[in-house]
Amino acid sequence: MSLRILQFGKTGQLATELRRRAVEDGLALSALSHAEADFADPEGCAAQVGAHAPDLVVIAAAYTAVDQAESERELALRINAETPGAIAAAADKAGAAVVHVSTDYVFDGEKGAPYVETDPTNPLNVYGASKLAGEAAVLEACARATVLRTSWVVSAHGKNFVKTMLRVAAEGHPLKVVDDQFGRPTAAGDLAQFILDQTARLTVSAGDPAFGLFHFANAGEVSWKGFAEAIFEEALGEAAPRVEAIRTADRPSPARRPLRGTLDTTRLERVFGYSPRPWRTALAEIIDELKVTS
Repeated sequence: MSLRILQFGKTGQLATELRRRAVEDGLALSALSHAEADFADPEGCAAQVGAHAPDLVVIAAAYTAVDQAESERELALRINAETPGAIAAAADKAGAAVVHVSTDYVFDGEKGAPYVETDPTNPLNVYGASKLAGEAAVLEACARATVLRTSWVVSAHGKNFVKTMLRVAAEGHPLKVVDDQFGRPTAAGDLAQFILDQTARLTVSAGDPAFGLFHFANAGEVSWKGFAEAIFEEALGEAAPRVEAIRTADRPSPARRPLRGTLDTTRLERVFGYSPRPWRTALAEIIDELKVTS
């Protein structure tokens, strides 16, 4: 009998990739939409765990409007911290394991080197603070919880940097991208496949090294400008437009961003025996998928 997976989130980048790949892998995954599990209702979401009796719960829903969160702190904390904590508590009570996805925005980007899991956190914005609170809530509530911090998530689905850059270029707008923010892109499909490939490991007995906090991202560091240029090179070849470099200070926003929130994935690689592929390889695959579906 295959493991029963309950997924919170249905249409986001990771949620979409999890659903698609679970079907391809023949896994029993039930995904709950916003209408079925409103993350502004912690008790309602927690009740879904008992109703479905899963072996593994994947929390792939979140409040991700980084700038808007600055004026919606209470809502961001409820969705990103209180509800994941309630779900994790319900999972622990039901004997289920939990995978929860977090962010590089828990760091301030001032370290000057890639961040490991034990580095001090210092979020610069409400979104990062809410996700950090969610990490703590999940890990405290469930003995078999795995928190995966990730960064710069992209795919052929939903709203993300790859699709935004291609749209802006197609509309003929000037291309000005910050070149002083650095990180590691993450293909949503790679993260989804990792989770699904590791379902057996992620549901073992409490105390296994698979539980706790990990960093996940594709291999390689790049600036947003460098990432944009790679997107155009992959999609348009010699017709790639010129990208003008700007500084973060040139584009003020309600929420501050870390300048270098690059994640070190060594611990995940060691514990799970996983080798992340280069972000450029994953990007080429995303571009190919977009060409097929456009």
